[in-house]
Amino acid sequence: MAEHTEQVTRVAEMVERAQSCMLTTMTLDGRHHARPMAVQEVEFDGDLWFFAYSDSAKVADALANPQVNVSFANDKDAEWTSITGTVEVVEDRQKAEELWSAPLKIWFPDGPGTPGLVLLKVHAEGAEYWDGPSSKVARMFGAVRAAVSGDPDKFPADNEKVDLSDRSNR
Repeated sequence: MAEHTEQVTRVAEMVERAQSCMLTTMTLDGRHHARPMAVQEVEFDGDLWFFAYSDSAKVADALANPQVNVSFANDKDAEWTSITGTVEVVEDRQKAEELWSAPLKIWFPDGPGTPGLVLLKVHAEGAEYWDGPSSKVARMFGAVRAAVSGDPDKFPADNEKVDLSDRSNR
């Protein structure tokens, strides 16, 4: 139980430090489609929130097939996180105001009151993370050691899968 709590906390910290994020949905014709999304500056509690237009392809995809993946990257610290879950389309002006940040004005010029604005709420079910050494030198030596030995496990990185479906563990 303590180990699971530590893993969930680690996922939350990695999501918070992420510099970029990609949301992957399944299109109506059965293809995966990934697109960059703004990382919301809210504490990760098992749900992820994104802003979208109600008539966008990502919303159509979410309504047709709610299974999604959200991947996060923090290249600076050599951290990558992949979260799977289900997405729901939410129309909630109060929540939009709570989550709003100034950079979103680029895409939604009228702020939380932008016509057609909806929220995508991703209910996280599972995560996998990779956490390598933040030092470029350590990564280089680890890559060389893995290449020379022919054993990718010689690359110094933590890799864990975390079950996020049971909210009672949070």
